[in-house]
Amino acid sequence: MPDKVNTEHWDIVIEGKKSSFSLNYKELWNYRDLIVLFAKRDIATVYNQTILGPLWFFIQPLLTSLLFIFIFGNVANIKTGPIPGMLFYLSGLTVWNYFTSCINTTSSTFIANVAIFGKVYFPRIVMPISKILSGLFIFFTQFILFILFLLFWIFFKGYQFQPSPYLLLIPLLLLILAGLGLGIGIIIASLTTKYRDLTYLVAFGVQLLMYLTPVIYPLSSVTGKMRLVIISNPVSAVIESFRYSFFPVGDFQWHHLIYSAVVMVAFLFLGLLLFNRIEKNFMDTV
Repeated sequence: MPDKVNTEHWDIVIEGKKSSFSLNYKELWNYRDLIVLFAKRDIATVYNQTILGPLWFFIQPLLTSLLFIFIFGNVANIKTGPIPGMLFYLSGLTVWNYFTSCINTTSSTFIANVAIFGKVYFPRIVMPISKILSGLFIFFTQFILFILFLLFWIFFKGYQFQPSPYLLLIPLLLLILAGLGLGIGIIIASLTTKYRDLTYLVAFGVQLLMYLTPVIYPLSSVTGKMRLVIISNPVSAVIESFRYSFFPVGDFQWHHLIYSAVVMVAFLFLGLLLFNRIEKNFMDTV
């Protein structure tokens, strides 16, 4: 009898990655619905079972800005230049909060989702990407708050505002922030599978990093060696560029922004390299 012809056809074939730096874009695209599903889940559960719910997205930057006005504006007497203090702090916090949310959520990818990873297969990179997307919801809600206060200052305070072509840079700035948050986040997530102490250092490190970015002070007010330290922080150029898009004052430099983009690519490369290596056997160490 002739041999039986094997007519079996598999929709998905799961294979080990041949390279530590590899990303199956076609497979990732096939799981795009899962990315959106995870992102919606994150948005719905952030303030689940809270009284004010999504209003906390507005309350947090508002209260923080008022606190900054009192402490840094009145007590420390740090001037924000021609930009009103409320608009200055809100613009910085809008960018900074998105960056920190990306790091904080992606850095716990392996530990927080070990139960899901152990039961069903899907590209593990789906999870941190969904965190980046859900963080955009926080960004846009706080961006709306910033725009509302800007309109208030224009119509009721007589603030002179002229639209700038640099507003077109905002999508690029978001891309750099998302890339930095994803790259740094998955590096931390990869390392915390073996070194759990890092989870305790992330929150502290992020708070400390805020004082090395021009969130509470204009970059133009810093001189000397400290200025070089702040400029070396890739988020600094993004915040300065975001402010410059609305207020044509400050220290916007194209080469600073290009530096941030290059650092973003480097973090993504290193992050993906570590993520792919740890992904192979992280269930044995978590």
